[in-house]
Amino acid sequence: MTFTIYQASVSVFTRALGQLNSILDKAAANAEARKIDLDVFVCARLAPDMLPLSAQIQMASDTAKAACARLAGVEVPSWADEEKTFAELKERIAKTVAFLESLDANKFDGAEDKSITLKMRSGEVQFNGADFLLKRQIPNFFFHITTAYDILRANGVDIGKRDYLGT
Repeated sequence: MTFTIYQASVSVFTRALGQLNSILDKAAANAEARKIDLDVFVCARLAPDMLPLSAQIQMASDTAKAACARLAGVEVPSWADEEKTFAELKERIAKTVAFLESLDANKFDGAEDKSITLKMRSGEVQFNGADFLLKRQIPNFFFHITTAYDILRANGVDIGKRDYLGT
């Protein structure tokens, strides 16, 4: 069996988003037990110049859907970043997973060699599909997933490596 770009993207992103969703469930239970308003977590950040939990989840979502859409050759869905509650953030995760799971695996055929251009602040950057996924999107996605985890952990949510990895 050949390992595919579809497996390296959709399955990796959906699994990690599922773990993030479970971590949010644990954070909600933790907040309830400690009588903490969930907005404290939603707005929390690791440092004053870093984005809050809500933005970390939005950016993880954006990274996953943009990566898979570009690799599959479909339009990248554009969603406003307006989530301000845990329920809205969990809905964002569910919507992202639903989009990823709606993509036809056959659309990813040959995506490893596809030319992808990203418009960055510093100018355009060109990638082949494999480098785009493995060197740009997956690391960026996990940066935001990890930062979301770290924000919750730093705020006293009882989560650990098994919650992150799902094992």
